[in-house]
Amino acid sequence: MKIGLIGLGRMGGNIARRLMNAGHEIVAYDRSADAVQALAKDGAEAASSLDDMRGKLGSPAIWWVMLPAGAPTEDTIAAIGEGARDGDIVIDGGNTFYKDDIRRSKRLAEKGVHYVDVGTSGGVWGLERGYCMMIGGDVETVNLLDPIFDALAPGMGDIVRTPGRIGDAVDPRAEKGYIHAGPAGAGHFVKMIHNGIEYGLMQAYAEGFDILKSKNSDKLPEDERFDLNMTDIAEVWRRGSVISSWLLDLTAIALAKDEKLDGFSGSVADSGEGQWTIDAAMEEKVPANVLTASLFARYRSRVEHTYGDKVLSAMRFGFGGHVEMPQ
Repeated sequence: MKIGLIGLGRMGGNIARRLMNAGHEIVAYDRSADAVQALAKDGAEAASSLDDMRGKLGSPAIWWVMLPAGAPTEDTIAAIGEGARDGDIVIDGGNTFYKDDIRRSKRLAEKGVHYVDVGTSGGVWGLERGYCMMIGGDVETVNLLDPIFDALAPGMGDIVRTPGRIGDAVDPRAEKGYIHAGPAGAGHFVKMIHNGIEYGLMQAYAEGFDILKSKNSDKLPEDERFDLNMTDIAEVWRRGSVISSWLLDLTAIALAKDEKLDGFSGSVADSGEGQWTIDAAMEEKVPANVLTASLFARYRSRVEHTYGDKVLSAMRFGFGGHVEMPQ
């Protein structure tokens, strides 16, 4: 399939490369001419503008937008919509707020344009590992785009199948690493909750390592102080422990390089999904104690930094390439 990909940053560029590796054609555009040329060297067709891209796409045209949530995505999709033709497809693979998806879908539908939202997880490792995707949109359009999603997904791999997951009613796509979550907005809603949970998991690791690191504090009786090896603890927990995970793997990698994590500021940013998750919990009147506390911990980290905050920064750099350097 031929896809126009707009936004060639940490994830967009690698999504394009993974699609090309699977035999799909990419027309690439980014505000950075250097990013476009770098992808062109890998086999993409370069576009100098959205209008230029429009002339190079097939019918229906497939537009995949990988830009930051908010104005960059909003303005780009509006511009695409102005010149879109009946049957064209717009995919938003960024971290958009799901209510914006619902609004855009309705607006584009008035022109006969299909809208698909793809909550995409995989970070900077996606080119190699594949991307976990949570997809919203109408059934016919999502099925049409299945070759794209199948190429991007991790596939079955060597993960043991879940016992009891059998029968014709079971969607095989979930085992490959992607699902059709529901109508427009459902994909980003599921991804939003995914990121909210991610905050909580990361915070639990961060606080645990902070307690371990502080066990050598002069506030404790001398015979109760332990000088613990953070690197070895992270490593042993990776192997057979019930708290093993990819986030722990990333923590272990960072600690192996520098146990003190001096290369990280501990001022931990948030990209919005954590707050949106708490907003949803409040609308639904669902208690979310852990997720709420983890969001507030990030706010606090920008005022006062702890070793645990550096662990958080290390994990964010590990999976997403987010740089939070010491100030």
